[in-house]
Amino acid sequence: MLKIKVVNKGHQPLPQYATALSAGMDLRANIDAPITLKPLERRLIPTGLHIALPAGYEAQVRPRSGLALKKGITVLNTPGTIDADYRGEIGVVLINLSQDDFVVEDGERIAQMVIARHEQADFDLVEVLDETERGEGGYGHTGTK
Repeated sequence: MLKIKVVNKGHQPLPQYATALSAGMDLRANIDAPITLKPLERRLIPTGLHIALPAGYEAQVRPRSGLALKKGITVLNTPGTIDADYRGEIGVVLINLSQDDFVVEDGERIAQMVIARHEQADFDLVEVLDETERGEGGYGHTGTK
């Protein structure tokens, strides 16, 4: 199990996995008073959490499927990336895509966070790329079936 240092400056419990095979752990709103999101309004919701990821890892902040389906609430910059050298508070940019006001309550599970390995790339400038069966075909080019 990967160990990640965390400072909790809020009053919510640390994120945890809901089941043994969960990929993401829930992030909770850490707020002093409820926040109302009007339709199409976006807000940065604090979590109170600060983390130190090991080199070669990122944390991805993703929407919760239940909030998206039932309430029309999603994470605007999906997935939001937390880099290994970021030490600030984790915030979640929520947007209300519904036609109704949505009230974010203190402690509400507002997003999920997935820890993932990543690579850094070094581009090698060339004149041509190798040929593939797909070639330069764009979106939907591989067919409909």
